[in-house]
Amino acid sequence: MTEQKAPSKGILKKFIIALVLLIIVVLAFGAYYYSKYFGPNVTGKQEYLYIHTGATYDQVLKTIQDQDMVKDTASFNWAAVHMNYPKRVKPGRYHLHQGMGNRKLINMLASGTQEPVQLEFHGLRQKEQFAGFVSKKIEPDSTAIINLLDSASYVSKYGFTTDNVYTMFMPNSYQLYWNTSADKFFEKMYANYEKFWTPERKQQAAALNLTLPQVSILASIVDAEALHDDEMPAVAGLYLNRLKKGMKLEADPTVIFALNDFTIKRVLNRYLSYNSPYNTYLHTGLPPGPIMMPSVAAVKSVLNYQKSDYIYMCAKADFSGYHAFATNVADHLVNAHKFQQALNERNIKR
Repeated sequence: MTEQKAPSKGILKKFIIALVLLIIVVLAFGAYYYSKYFGPNVTGKQEYLYIHTGATYDQVLKTIQDQDMVKDTASFNWAAVHMNYPKRVKPGRYHLHQGMGNRKLINMLASGTQEPVQLEFHGLRQKEQFAGFVSKKIEPDSTAIINLLDSASYVSKYGFTTDNVYTMFMPNSYQLYWNTSADKFFEKMYANYEKFWTPERKQQAAALNLTLPQVSILASIVDAEALHDDEMPAVAGLYLNRLKKGMKLEADPTVIFALNDFTIKRVLNRYLSYNSPYNTYLHTGLPPGPIMMPSVAAVKSVLNYQKSDYIYMCAKADFSGYHAFATNVADHLVNAHKFQQALNERNIKR
């Protein structure tokens, strides 16, 4: 029987060296792989990455590079290609955290995992002002929003006209994604409008012989007139009394809106003849649209108005922001004289 020779020490040494080298290569490859995918790369110099609708991967890469969002653009690109991200670009507003690795960043972008935008608005006077405000929060620009607001065929789908469509937007706090289209934005606003107008509130509006937009139009006048929420029901009741009697509302805020000069503090007689459908000194009834975005409190004040015989009011001479109410012309003229004197004493001419 032939006796086998034990491996020489030289062969064993070579094997160990080869094994060590293999381990080093594996570790080096693992470290390289880890750094490419998991190593910290996001600089944190920009809080958000905005990817516009229809953007290509090359455009996304250029934005990341131009805005210095990652330390190593080449490693991001390498990881993105290996993770097939160029074919999975999704628009949105993505929150970047300093130290994020490529894999975590790319997974977030490819899955469209956005951080929603918080949108709050109230008291905006005009549609143009509203469109400009919203366009700073979501992707559509103000022109896209105005075009829908001014489209008779579009707003009629929701039961509005271009004059009263602004009543659809109820002041509130909303969460939506940055890349929400103008059309989807309208859908969301209308859903909230429908939620507010419960069957009970619709019955209250019908009892006033007003449509839902008309309630909001009156509420916009109440809101502009009353500086204090606790006075709104009394102001609403007065205007409803005037409507029932077929009297002109003669609301100063409607004249200011018609003139489009919100610096006016004293409505002079010469302003009262300004020809506009919004001038309630010239026209009986409600104007065709709201003179501002009414608060929810103002809308509720119209629906739950304070019953009274008041048909006149004038700002109090103490400049408290409250009104002196009257049931007849004589008392109203006394109140008006006091207020005019107070304006003169403070040299308020317009």
